[in-house]
Amino acid sequence: MLRHAPRVAAAQLGRRRKSTALDVVSEARVYGGRMVKFHHASSSTGTGMTLSAYIPSTVTKRSKAHGVLYYLSGLTCTDDNVTTKGGFQQHAERHGVVVVAPDTSPRGAGIAGEEKDWDFGTGAGFYVDATAKKWAANYNMYTYVTQELPELVEASLDVVPGIKAITGHSMGGHGAMVAALRERSYASVSAFSPICHPTTTPWGMKAFSGYLKGGVEEGAQYDATELMLRHGAVPDLPILIDCGAADPFLKRELAIPDFVKACKKRGQAADVHLRKGYDHTYYFVSTYMKDHMDFHAKHMKAQSRKRVLPIPAAGKKGGKAAAKPPAHAASEFAATAGKVIKCKAAVAYAPNQPLDTVTVLVDPPKAGEVRVKVMANALCHTDVYTLSGQDAEGKFPCILGHEAGAVVESVGAGVTSVKPGDHVIPCYTPQCKQPDCIFCMSKKTNLCPRIRATQGQGLMPDQTSRFRDENGTTLYHFMGCSTFSEYTVLAEISCAKINKKMDFERASLFGCGVSTGLGAVWNTCKVEKGSSVAVWGLGAVGLSVIQAAQMAGAKRIFAIDM
Repeated sequence: MLRHAPRVAAAQLGRRRKSTALDVVSEARVYGGRMVKFHHASSSTGTGMTLSAYIPSTVTKRSKAHGVLYYLSGLTCTDDNVTTKGGFQQHAERHGVVVVAPDTSPRGAGIAGEEKDWDFGTGAGFYVDATAKKWAANYNMYTYVTQELPELVEASLDVVPGIKAITGHSMGGHGAMVAALRERSYASVSAFSPICHPTTTPWGMKAFSGYLKGGVEEGAQYDATELMLRHGAVPDLPILIDCGAADPFLKRELAIPDFVKACKKRGQAADVHLRKGYDHTYYFVSTYMKDHMDFHAKHMKAQSRKRVLPIPAAGKKGGKAAAKPPAHAASEFAATAGKVIKCKAAVAYAPNQPLDTVTVLVDPPKAGEVRVKVMANALCHTDVYTLSGQDAEGKFPCILGHEAGAVVESVGAGVTSVKPGDHVIPCYTPQCKQPDCIFCMSKKTNLCPRIRATQGQGLMPDQTSRFRDENGTTLYHFMGCSTFSEYTVLAEISCAKINKKMDFERASLFGCGVSTGLGAVWNTCKVEKGSSVAVWGLGAVGLSVIQAAQMAGAKRIFAIDM
């Protein structure tokens, strides 16, 4: 159960992008740890890719790394620049942090002209996903860095999944900031001399004009300043920027003041330093590397504490409370309200086939509907069952998922029970609470049929879908929830508002697994005090049955599993 629903679903149920295993090219001992160069075949770029990773001496299968810091390099660089000149290894060893440095572009793609310029093509991928036909098959460095590489690292190295931060230099600083602002899954982001407003500066305009079909205008989605202005602050994202005051590219290419102004305008905290006398080289980077390593180690440890949530001891005072989830102000979503949202989703295009993580378009909510941002997901057997093709109501292509914690992004006309910024659980079984609904009025059941007919058809109550992919293909809803998307649209009566103090990962289980287990004991079996209870199957539902039986006063509980 991890944040970012589509990637969780893809990893659990099938394929998004598969990489080959990491092959060791070379290895060297440094500060007690290992500096290892790897090579693998990449599906994002369609080429072989090289990366380097520093693995501290404390990291083993039983003692996993405290986090992974991804370092993105600048124009003309390879993974060797920072590993030989950055001076980060001693600090990574001290903190027990793995540092991963990928290459800056595909190499050997065989595209005419890719070796022509130093600031475009080989060594200058600019961390975008190319859409111009000539480059689109290979120059997909954004997907490589934010999706394929972390999945490969987490599957191959001894690291705790999901605990990560990102940094970079120059073009790599640009890539790091864009990834952090868009993905919102990094504990922290920092940058050395980053290109902050590339839609307005020569390096960026050249890259966007070449790689993107829509040119500089399309490049706004890869521009940190534009992302801040258009989408607002990321309240829980610590940002650190260092730049040399003597950097020859400061005014012409970096445009750091533009980003600072955007942050002030949107209320984003950012720690920005202009270092007197320092230039753009690795002499500057290595001087302040310790500050950046300390910064990321601190925030990754905090992220780790939030993910491994302490459970208060029952009946005891002073038990530690669960980590408080991030706050989401309504103003954060003001820029997207009423507009189509582009985001990632894990799409089931056909039964019994792996899921594909693709870009989808999510329409605004209509009357009586709510659009939410999915913050955490859980995987239910029903998702797997439907994907297998055995579900008579399974409609394809569709977006699966129905156990999630989410934040209300916007609401349609007539919605009164929730508002933007509220935390909710999507519910497969809604509650209309209308006097004419015998199910909602009954004390025996709550199987409200108000939207059951259209829900079973994979549609919203008006018999249409709110999803489509970039090719215009309509995507069906699933169980009225479709939470394997970063954004989804729900009927208002399918939203259960929850206390903002509850973390999203635990909340997601209440959407199905926990509530099913509790209901089975309290409402269906009506377990009485002193009863003996046998539970077959100890998944999420079974464990919830055990909890409910204990709460109901069962004397003996037999738990059986294979």
